[in-house]
Amino acid sequence: MARTAEAPPKSFLDEVRDAVTPRATLLVLGVVALQLLFIASYVGALHHPRPKDVAFGVVAPGAAAEQTVTRLKRLPGTPLDPRTLTDEAAAREQIAHRDIDGALLVDPGGTTDTLLVASGGGKTLSNALIALTTELEKNQGRTVRTVDVVPADAQDANGLTPFYLVVGWCVGGYLCASALAISTGARPANTRRAVIRLASMALVSIVGGLGGAVIVGPVLGALPGSVAALWGLGALITFAVGAATLALQCVFGIVGIGVAVLLVVILGNPSAGGALPPPMLPPFWKAIGPALPPGAGTWATRSIAYFESNAITTPMLVLAAWAALGTAITLAAGSRNRQAPPQGFQGRGERRSL
Repeated sequence: MARTAEAPPKSFLDEVRDAVTPRATLLVLGVVALQLLFIASYVGALHHPRPKDVAFGVVAPGAAAEQTVTRLKRLPGTPLDPRTLTDEAAAREQIAHRDIDGALLVDPGGTTDTLLVASGGGKTLSNALIALTTELEKNQGRTVRTVDVVPADAQDANGLTPFYLVVGWCVGGYLCASALAISTGARPANTRRAVIRLASMALVSIVGGLGGAVIVGPVLGALPGSVAALWGLGALITFAVGAATLALQCVFGIVGIGVAVLLVVILGNPSAGGALPPPMLPPFWKAIGPALPPGAGTWATRSIAYFESNAITTPMLVLAAWAALGTAITLAAGSRNRQAPPQGFQGRGERRSL
């Protein structure tokens, strides 16, 4: 019986050529690009913090109010966007409703004025206002007394707990969607399976939202505010990011995971107002932050925790829009694929796609 000649062993270069396919090369280049964008985004957004056009109130009698506003508007770099207010009660109300970030109460009969701040909206910003106002008052031969009208919780030492909580919820969203893509294929095979993916994502969102709210609240005592409200917000954030990631996978295939990372991590996190509140971010990052889930989520979390849920409508609508658009695209992709053979079922031993 004739023996079949054995194929000669492949050389190392042959093995490299087999492994380094065009698809693999593009994926690796994409990872390197995301890596460099990550560095550029975080360093670019956070390396040189300074206040810019901070909404700021001035309370003073008569002509002193306009004089103070004019002087503050002429500061180099326009750190403040000042406006006159009628009295201290109006200033406190606008701070509580997140219309302004601080206010100066001028005492014409003395040499000490009062600065109102809200460290619950971000300690970096309140500290910047204290430093700026103290220097300005010193130059006028006056002193300033600081009153924190919406203080951050003692357990929220740097005012970053809301941001870290939102980051955790966002991570849960895109990791769950990514796991579904890795295990069952990037695109749902039909409408029913698209619904199954979205239902799975909703279940994870409900559990993750509750878990995050309980951990930062009753377990660690790191954040005040209604656990139920934070639970609902966490579920919405997780589902919005997860549904968006599912949709991006439907459009771009497995590369959609990288696009989700680009939107949520590389663009979303530095602009979220966590480490630096929006008035201290460069213009580009300040502009895009409110439209992305981390920024909308961080603002809403701080509102629930410290501002009695004031000024929460817009960020909630932003998150709902991400969730609705992601759901619609995922369902549309499943409907389009309903006549096609299920992904991942092209061979006898391959798995079917959900």
